Amino acid sequence: MKKYLPPFAIIFTAILWSLDGFLRQNLFSLPSFLIISLEHIIGAILFIPLLIKGWQEISSLNQRGWISVLWISICGGVLGTFFYTKALSYVNHIDLSVVVLLQKFQPVFAIALAAVILKEKITSKFLILAVMAIVGGYLVTFGTSSMKTWDDKTIIAALLSLLAAFSWGSSTVLGKHALKRLSFKTVTSLRLTITGIVTLFTLISTNQYKAVEKMTLSNWGYIILIVLSTGSLALFIYYYGLNHLPASHVTLYELFWPLSAVALDWFIRGNMMSAAQWFGALLLLGSIVLLTREDSLGQTNYQ
Repeated sequence: MKKYLPPFAIIFTAILWSLDGFLRQNLFSLPSFLIISLEHIIGAILFIPLLIKGWQEISSLNQRGWISVLWISICGGVLGTFFYTKALSYVNHIDLSVVVLLQKFQPVFAIALAAVILKEKITSKFLILAVMAIVGGYLVTFGTSSMKTWDDKTIIAALLSLLAAFSWGSSTVLGKHALKRLSFKTVTSLRLTITGIVTLFTLISTNQYKAVEKMTLSNWGYIILIVLSTGSLALFIYYYGLNHLPASHVTLYELFWPLSAVALDWFIRGNMMSAAQWFGALLLLGSIVLLTREDSLGQTNYQ
């Protein structure tokens, strides 16, 4: 039974992430940075016991380890979540399923960065699959519509989604080093704490904290729900699975995220993708699966 827990952890996290978009879209009236700040600050407070327990690990962390932790905390925790939340704020201009499907560009960015940062080999097969993924992402976002019909806010939302994918993909490369040096419990608590401190400092220095006064009880309810489900808790469960599984397996299990998100977007809101968008989704997901197979053969490794 124990061997099934890590795969189930990733699948369960992926399903939680598919629900996350629905929760965040209910907060579209709030500044995106305020949302991510509050969720990380609250999450950091909840995980303080694990931070204290792992302090001995943290105190022995070397310079390279700290660079990894700071990157996943700032680029993954702050920027990635901000771009994703901001993309979802364009609720009237882009479907949730499109924003989520574009996140599957993460492995493309991660493998490319692994080649630059970790000096890992880029194969011709990767370049072909990357082009396939780009074409698929284009079709998912715009379908067969001409450039004349493109809405500027749709383009902005798509670009924000891709920036989120880049931020999280690059964090995966550096997260590989963090999990080699720290337990998944310590990585989770330390990431939340650093992200919480950075966002709190930014809120105070830019006076964005004043927006808290205008928050409704419903706003607070959604933020706490995000922390206790799709945010901090999901992050903890994800790092547990990532700590016990090969990178290639994790990427395959993560496909439950876009697939369940598309299903939920159709079931809850009736947003059905066009035939061209479905073809793009299959092209995008298929290229990522093949990229993962290449990774499992030891040619590339982006986790």
